[in-house]
Amino acid sequence: MKLLLLTDKRLDVLPALDLLPYSVEVSPRLDGTEAIRDPHVAVVLVDASGHLNQARATCRAIRANGLSAPLIALLREAELAAVAADWSIDDFVLTTAGPAEVAARLSMAVKRRELEASTGNESITVGDLTIDPHSYTARLRGEPLALTYKEFELLRFLAQQPGRVFSRDQLLRDVWGYDYFGGTRTVDVHVRRLRAKLGPRCERMIGTVRQVGYKFAAPTADTGATGARSVDEDSWDTRIRALLG
Repeated sequence: MKLLLLTDKRLDVLPALDLLPYSVEVSPRLDGTEAIRDPHVAVVLVDASGHLNQARATCRAIRANGLSAPLIALLREAELAAVAADWSIDDFVLTTAGPAEVAARLSMAVKRRELEASTGNESITVGDLTIDPHSYTARLRGEPLALTYKEFELLRFLAQQPGRVFSRDQLLRDVWGYDYFGGTRTVDVHVRRLRAKLGPRCERMIGTVRQVGYKFAAPTADTGATGARSVDEDSWDTRIRALLG
């Protein structure tokens, strides 16, 4: 697998790459829009460590120029809070990540892109909710939702498979890409934030299945945009919210 690393400084920004059997081409960030034209590049890595604003602009410019390969930002742990959906990236990797984690995240990013290409979905529309995976935007009744990167990824993942129930461990693996250090509680926190941003009329699109996990509850003709939930689901969700404060 051939990787393209866009960086203006250290070539060893991600030391784990030296321990993996990948072909890595290095190019300055400013040349990124030209470098991505290589059809053999499987993944594009953008060094965002220490230069968040410039890296965000680079990622957006690259995506706007028609990049179809996965786009991944390399970040320090303290910089994670700055990443939002408008970066237009597929994932991020910490600069301190080990070889196994890097290999897993690159592989998952490639597989997700292949799945999207095979389904050919330009956008996901469920009731009043529209999700555009290419511009990384979500709109509710025409109004944009201010989602963080992981909130967007979680919403998109669930909406792509309405009705299917995912455990918290599954969501950590498939959305976060590895065993997130915060544990399964981080899923509950992100679901709570998503529901708050969807608002009282649409928060029930993300349904709770007691003692299992979460699912996307597509609205039906008789339930409208609020979706349907059982008494058990509402009771369990109330308990979760009380625990989370």
